Amino acid sequence: MESRNNTNVPDFILMGLTDSEEIQQVLFILFFLIYLITLLGNAGMILIIHLDLQLHTPMYFFLSHLSFLDLSYSTVITPKTLDNLLNSNKIISFVACFTQMYFFIFLGATECFLLSSMAYDRYVAICNPLHYPAVMSTRFCCALITGSYMIGFSDSLVNVFCMKSLHFCKSNVVHHYFCDTTPILALSCTDTHDTEIMIFIVAGSTLMVSLITISVSYGFILSTILKINSTSGKHKAFSTCASHLLGVSIFYGTMIFTYLKPKQSYSLGKDQVASVFYTMVIPMLNPLIYSLRNKEVKNALIRVMQKREGSRQLK
Repeated sequence: MESRNNTNVPDFILMGLTDSEEIQQVLFILFFLIYLITLLGNAGMILIIHLDLQLHTPMYFFLSHLSFLDLSYSTVITPKTLDNLLNSNKIISFVACFTQMYFFIFLGATECFLLSSMAYDRYVAICNPLHYPAVMSTRFCCALITGSYMIGFSDSLVNVFCMKSLHFCKSNVVHHYFCDTTPILALSCTDTHDTEIMIFIVAGSTLMVSLITISVSYGFILSTILKINSTSGKHKAFSTCASHLLGVSIFYGTMIFTYLKPKQSYSLGKDQVASVFYTMVIPMLNPLIYSLRNKEVKNALIRVMQKREGSRQLK
């Protein structure tokens, strides 16, 4: 089943995280619960921000798109993973594999630049509060979002185009639980050096440019916070950024560990654990990290519930 006599591989076999049926059952329950929380948390955030007019601000505009990306990001990977954990048939077609890879890269790259936009938003809010309404206008926020999606689309297109030019004739067994670039590259029977260089440049530039933007923004933010005289003022300013920094650290840490290294450094166990974090765990945690700890969101939820209860009583 593993060997191929031609380069037209019709399908791949996703080996998953483990061969043990007992562990697969445990992972199915765990991943299903994570995915359910991800769906409820992110969909809930989008709904609350849409319904409550007081949350129609640039910060929550970006948060609603972050929730959409996390929801989509997780949906690209998790349902197929859950299906493979239950079934012995772990085949995924060539087209489906590269489609999954395309949307995975597209959504991931878009999220990188969305996080940069969120960092810039916090920079303007804390360092230039008087100019905040003028700088973070609706038109500018929409331009940042559109630019993030366009860059993500371009990055993904380049990556998948490079990958599709490879030939696969040795094996169709993917030692991973989804179609990622590194394990797919390992299956190619042609020289992947040029492809690896191109992917490294694209992934590296995406991660580094967005990470530098975030670092510079928070460098100015930290400098401004330290100049605040009152302790309560410092605490309030820092609390608005701490959640974002935590989410950024987890997201970029696992991404850099996985992608900014050559194919020879690929470690099945470590890379799979890191992949679980950024494909499943982080999309679940983001609503908690960014929003559900926020008093404004909690108050908005109360207002939405009260408005709904009032509508029921009127009926």
